[in-house]
Amino acid sequence: MEQLGAALCLAVVKICWVCVIAATEYHLGLLKAKLAKYRAQLLEPSKSPAAKGEGFDVMKSGDARVALIGFPSVGKSTFLSLMTSTASEAASYEFTTLTCIPGVIEYKGANIQLLDLPGIIEGAAQGKGRGRQVIAVARTADVVIMMLDATKGEVQRALLEKELESVGIRLNKSKPNIYFKPKKGGGISFNSTVTLTQCSEKLVQLILHEYKIFNAEVLFREDCSPDEFIDVIVGNRVYMPCLYVYNKIDQISMEEVDRLARRPHSVVISCGMKLNLDYLLEKLWEYLALTCIYTKKRGQRPDFTDAIILRKGASVEHVCHRIHRSLASQFKYALVWGTSTKYSPQRVGLTHMMEHEDVIQIVKK
Repeated sequence: MEQLGAALCLAVVKICWVCVIAATEYHLGLLKAKLAKYRAQLLEPSKSPAAKGEGFDVMKSGDARVALIGFPSVGKSTFLSLMTSTASEAASYEFTTLTCIPGVIEYKGANIQLLDLPGIIEGAAQGKGRGRQVIAVARTADVVIMMLDATKGEVQRALLEKELESVGIRLNKSKPNIYFKPKKGGGISFNSTVTLTQCSEKLVQLILHEYKIFNAEVLFREDCSPDEFIDVIVGNRVYMPCLYVYNKIDQISMEEVDRLARRPHSVVISCGMKLNLDYLLEKLWEYLALTCIYTKKRGQRPDFTDAIILRKGASVEHVCHRIHRSLASQFKYALVWGTSTKYSPQRVGLTHMMEHEDVIQIVKK
């Protein structure tokens, strides 16, 4: 009887503990929703006219844009000078660069715009050190290079990630696979195609109510967290690849260099000794996911001097639009040579997917 009583007490304690955990999860989800909403309100730019100053906006040019961010005096300006023909002032003191300096990397036939942004300091998301302007430019990039000082361990990386996260930049993450659509009526329709371990229907409803949303369709296609669901509701998050580049590896031990190099999405370099810069360019090309397409006229050899640069996964139709906007409407068929075909040349239509270094000849009606 005593054993039965002890077992019953243990079961009650377990049930209570599960209830406490469940309640805590609901409260945490709601607190996260409130925090995200209030943070967005705090970070909204002031409606009063700003004081005039040196502009940060740089016209987007080339085939891709890369933002170079990091704390002051980590080697960004030296890196820009090494990789491009642009001279950016470099010195041993902090805040040498005070505005956005663009340069162009010419690699594999592509022109990659590289932006040297002023050093970010802690509290940049709140506007310290022109942080808002720097982060606003970073949001327009295709890839972020986060330049870090290898002699300072992981402190800089954690602080920069926190600043970018707080303004809606998600590094090396994919967009949550959640279908969300507000409606005018009908209440909240909730469904999921997978087993959810982090969110429940009740928690989803509470988060939506926090944002004053009472009618919507929600479909979870993957097991997402409350934070990811909040990102979907807010809708202004930017998901972009990031390369963590550790500079000054000539000043640390080989064991530390090896440890940093093995971290995900990381590259180790030395701008002072020009070490590993070629490998960094290869990784940058991979993260940009660009493809070179060459064109060919009937009866002539392919033109390998002037490539068409497109995103990976581009189709023949994309190639037509890049050449001339009216070409797709006059398109009859195309002949393609390269790895995207079963045999060369292969006759294809507009939906054929092109691959790197394919050659295409377009035949009009």
